Amino acid sequence: MDEKEREAIQLPDNAFRELKEGEEYEPVMKPSQAYPEVNAWSVTWGILMAMLFSAAAAYLGLKVGQVFEAAIPIAIIAVGVSTATKRHKALGENVIIQSIGACSGAVVAGCIFTLPAIYILQNKYPEMTTSFLNMFLASALGGVLGILFLIPFRKYFVSDMHGKYPFPEATATTQVLVSGAKGGDQAKPLLLAGLVGGLYDFVVASFGWWNENFTSRFIGIGQDLADKAKLVFKVNTGAAVLGLGYIIGLKYALYICLGSLAVWWLIVPGMSIVFHDQVLNMWDPAITTAVGDMSPEQIFKAYARSIGIGGIAMAGVIGIVKSWGIIKDAVGLAAKELKGKGGSIEDVKRTQRDISFKIIGIGSILVILLTFIFFWLGVMKGNLLFAVVGILLVTFIAFLFTTVAANAIAIVGSNPVSGMTLMTLILASVVMVAVGLKGTAGMVAALVMGGVVCTALSMAGSFITDLKIGYWLGTTPKKQETWKFLGTLVSAATVVGVMIVLNKTYGFASGKLAAPQANAMAAVIDPLMNGVGAPWVLYAIGAVIAIVLDRLHIPALPFALGMFIPLELNIPLIVGGGVNWYVTSRSKDEAVNKARGEKGTLVASGFIAGGALMGVVSALLKFGGLELSIAESWWANPLSEICSLLAYVCLIGYFIWATKVKTKA
Repeated sequence: MDEKEREAIQLPDNAFRELKEGEEYEPVMKPSQAYPEVNAWSVTWGILMAMLFSAAAAYLGLKVGQVFEAAIPIAIIAVGVSTATKRHKALGENVIIQSIGACSGAVVAGCIFTLPAIYILQNKYPEMTTSFLNMFLASALGGVLGILFLIPFRKYFVSDMHGKYPFPEATATTQVLVSGAKGGDQAKPLLLAGLVGGLYDFVVASFGWWNENFTSRFIGIGQDLADKAKLVFKVNTGAAVLGLGYIIGLKYALYICLGSLAVWWLIVPGMSIVFHDQVLNMWDPAITTAVGDMSPEQIFKAYARSIGIGGIAMAGVIGIVKSWGIIKDAVGLAAKELKGKGGSIEDVKRTQRDISFKIIGIGSILVILLTFIFFWLGVMKGNLLFAVVGILLVTFIAFLFTTVAANAIAIVGSNPVSGMTLMTLILASVVMVAVGLKGTAGMVAALVMGGVVCTALSMAGSFITDLKIGYWLGTTPKKQETWKFLGTLVSAATVVGVMIVLNKTYGFASGKLAAPQANAMAAVIDPLMNGVGAPWVLYAIGAVIAIVLDRLHIPALPFALGMFIPLELNIPLIVGGGVNWYVTSRSKDEAVNKARGEKGTLVASGFIAGGALMGVVSALLKFGGLELSIAESWWANPLSEICSLLAYVCLIGYFIWATKVKTKA
């Protein structure tokens, strides 16, 4: 690629802002031209990335307890490989590689959050059994369903809402792909920030030289407030989360933090006062401690987080009601195409072409039918009533929460799939028990149903990121959508295979594998299938809060996400949002503010990319048995938190310094 072509690779100045009336977004790759996208190179590398990162993410998620997003590391590898081989016009190919490969993270999250719970419960109930085929079908059918359900909403999220959602992960990945295509000096700010952010997070994760969190417990009065008043302040001082906050911006970060503070500073202390001497274990018999004797973190995990789950669920219902017109239009368009009255696909610009709605409609019906047969013959042991109820539940919940997952990713870059899956398991258990399916058979059925829904929602959230990247860069949506199915099937087979090998090697019930989400699902499903209730009161409180917020014209979803996500991961968002406000408003020259803001986006993207990549490296070192960290002894010392704060201040200082731009004298 010559210098002139490299200079042409530039995101337009309206890429990250709302469009003015009559203004159109012109992507990097022009709609009127054809570019290399799907070919043997991109598909082969995409499949390799899907297999590699599915195996890595499954190992790490189950062994270490952390699931990483694969999109950014895959984009970095795609850029590196295409640069090393000097491929001409590789931008479209790299998007396809990233899109196919990113199926790995989505399928891993959907699979390992639920299905290992079957193995965990086998320790208590040996009669519980499952097979490779059942787990593969749950993951594969769920992933395909998530793709099909999301495609009708593509235009709304990526085009109609242009500039209204920050899309943090999509922004970072897009910057990686664009900077890689430009090469030379253009990529320097991103690469330097990636190096700084990556090393910073690597030092914390691998060596533990300073604490990953700064909390109010570092002084005696803070510890007393946490113990007695259940008041605590926590901030994760990582580079990746700071970058995430910058891209989200101050507006949404404020809503998220308000939700978090409402839970941590009002609800948690309030519960300690009202229920101080009571053991509230009507929803979880494993709880044996009085509320007043719990730490703020324990109260949040046992009770307050459920309020967030209720809020997220109601925000989803509100979102469905508000977007009913969009849903109706999508269904109407599909119906027209099914009758042969749809317009020709050739009339649509290349960058706006989706898979035919006729195919989506027929495909959705076929996948739902296949899932029903799978439930009927493979899970419900030939009971038609159970299978019918199961497929109705799965279809309804998956469709309901598809837009919630896409919304969450578009706003905060984090999919609350574990919370939505927990809600699915509870609803599925209650309904299935009501129709007569209970005990171990009910547990397996509910967990498989949860696996289908969890993978569908995880895939929907992940895929909206890919489609937004494609929208910004100008790839063909239809090609991304078509090849996403292949990535899903490859990832599902890989993840389930790895999971079976891990169970045979370690045993999920042995404690050698963390699998925190699956352990949580197992803990919830066991009592529900044996007659113990769910925390409906807490869900109802969250639902009421979401309704009140909506009436007050406050976005309910980001607020509810704040109630569900831990405090230490929410506070950095407002820090990053504050940095965004500062660097884009400190000059009287709007052109300078704009240039600083754009450079800040590159720096933030570098922090996210570097943090994600080095997080994988650090986890792999730990998995391989190479333990270099002094965290276990050092982090118990309050001085480690002082070091953490100092390092964080230096990191923020570097961020602000890195956004400086040359101005004319």
